[in-house]
Order: sequence, then structure tokens, then C-alpha cells
Amino acid sequence: MFGREDHQPKGSGIIEPLTTKQRAYLKKLAHPLKPVHQIGKEGLTVPGVRAIREAFNTREVLKVKIQDSAPAAVRETGHELAAQLENTHLVQVIGRTLVLYRPDPDNPEIELP
Repeated sequence: MFGREDHQPKGSGIIEPLTTKQRAYLKKLAHPLKPVHQIGKEGLTVPGVRAIREAFNTREVLKVKIQDSAPAAVRETGHELAAQLENTHLVQVIGRTLVLYRPDPDNPEIELP
């Protein structure tokens, strides 16, 4: 009765879940990266989501730092952020840092295993 799309984050369209091997590969790529954005006491804001969306114009994997003052839990914020960004995967939550992946729709640079 319920298809796979019923379990996908709202607003993200239908995207295939990452395999364990793909997730490990993306974690390896993200390891040396610095966070491109910080989410603070206002939580997820429209300008913040827009800035992260624009960061995906130049890269496919990025990190976002969640400050201690953020109103929601780190994992909850990560899922909400991935839901607001089209075709985006929450790869990892490590401490207060999110790793996000979104393949370039026109010219993907990362080839997942």
C-alpha cells in the first residue's frame, strides 16, 4: 500500500538511500573539509538554508557545524536540513558536525562505489 516514497524526507524527492560502502567513501572525502556554514541560536533559517544550497553549487560534499546554542538536536537539524535541500543525503553526524552529500545534477564529480 505504501511505496518507498512515503518514507523519504519531505521536499527531497525520491532518492535512493546510500549503501554502507558509499557512506564510508563519502565520510573519507569529507574528513579533511572545514564546515562551510554554522547553525546557531536561530536554528535553521531561510538565509542559512539558501547559503548551504548555494555551497552545493561548487561542491558535492560539505560540512555544517551546529552550535551549542542551536534550539534543536544535531541529528534532528541534519534530517530537517536534508529534507529542505533537494536530493540531499545526511551522510554522517559526528559530534556537532553534519556531513551532507548532494550529487551535481548536471556534472557529478564524485563517482560512488
